[in-house]
Amino acid sequence: MATELKMPALSPTMEEGTLAKWLVKEGDTVSSGDILAEIETDKATMEFEAVDEGTVAKILVAEGTEGVKVGTPIALITAEGEDAGAPAAESREPAAEAPPAAAAAEQAVTATAPAPVETPAAPAEAAAPPREEGDRIKASPLARRLAQAQGIDLASLKGSGPGGRIVRADLGQAAGGTMGRPQQDQASAAAPAPAATPAVAAQPFSTDIPHEAVKLSNMRKTIARRLTEAKREIPHIYLTVDVRLDALLKLRGELNGSLAARGVKLSVNDMLIKALALALEAVPECNVSFTPNELIMYQRADVSVAVSIPGGLITPIVQDAAAKSLSRISTEVGDLAARAKEGKLSPHEYQGGTASISNMGMFGIKQFDAVINPPQAMILAIGAGEKRPYVEGDQLTVATVMSATGSFDHRAIDGADGARFMKAFKELVENPLGLVA
Repeated sequence: MATELKMPALSPTMEEGTLAKWLVKEGDTVSSGDILAEIETDKATMEFEAVDEGTVAKILVAEGTEGVKVGTPIALITAEGEDAGAPAAESREPAAEAPPAAAAAEQAVTATAPAPVETPAAPAEAAAPPREEGDRIKASPLARRLAQAQGIDLASLKGSGPGGRIVRADLGQAAGGTMGRPQQDQASAAAPAPAATPAVAAQPFSTDIPHEAVKLSNMRKTIARRLTEAKREIPHIYLTVDVRLDALLKLRGELNGSLAARGVKLSVNDMLIKALALALEAVPECNVSFTPNELIMYQRADVSVAVSIPGGLITPIVQDAAAKSLSRISTEVGDLAARAKEGKLSPHEYQGGTASISNMGMFGIKQFDAVINPPQAMILAIGAGEKRPYVEGDQLTVATVMSATGSFDHRAIDGADGARFMKAFKELVENPLGLVA
């Protein structure tokens, strides 16, 4: 009897996907860990691996098919001596439901601000616990390699593959919201979200104006849903400071002169990422997440950085940014941005984070208010640096000044703490030697 391969949940937010490309054909023999197909999620194109060896008996969903629901059978695999007459008993069990969208860890952003990130849900109950083979936890070779690279304990996961085997998708959910967090953070991250408000039926749209109707992508649907939820559920408070940039620009020029031989060129945004992380360390009351029963106090600053990609924006994460040098932050951001635009980021590289930064200064935007990315409790919106009249002492002069606005979740962060954070950020930028000390 054949075993059904089902459309996997390759990220906590995935409810359906596009089967972009088959990398095998009917009759091919595959081994555990072989890549079978490329699947497009709402964030990236990801690889789907085999969890057992066998022969591809039948492909049930053609490549290029859009809107394939998670759990839908997409192919049949037979072991040696089996036929494809009927699926194995194990595969006839109901597929584990995809993690609720309200419990996902998304980092998409809109043109004005990153779209909110949802908290990763606990593994679906239908997923069997990982069974051991002798003294070994049952996991695919690729899952083992990724778990070792990401520091994830396989014993703590439940597998969604055949026979409870741990596969790559299970690692993506674990890394999305818990990797590197304190244990109490991990427990809270899995807390169920409040029941969603029933959606109002969409009304047909009609217009006499000449137009083109463009089908919404999965990413755009996610952005629209999550931004609406964030603005409806989170009481935002906005605090703005004007920051003088002259000293930072001077230091940047000197550092770039010394880093040129290494092929590193710092951007202003790289330095602002470091300033944001250090300000979070100075005011830890702002490096938090709100849950219905707990306030999660993070022990490091993981900064989510808005990056424009085709169809929307995404926020890859610079982990532990306060502890990294400016040159390393610059190198990491460049690599993350390049792979984000190619759709090649792994879930743990854009899911999570403790605070976000969205810089629209390169477009000449003077000041804006960004939307918070739950479960984060703050986001920093950066405007353009421009020459402005500036009073220094009793003298009127001209200085390069930018406006920075912090959006804070008022359930988790008091106005006074938000003000202390903005003051700390302003002082770090205006006295930038603290960024390299």
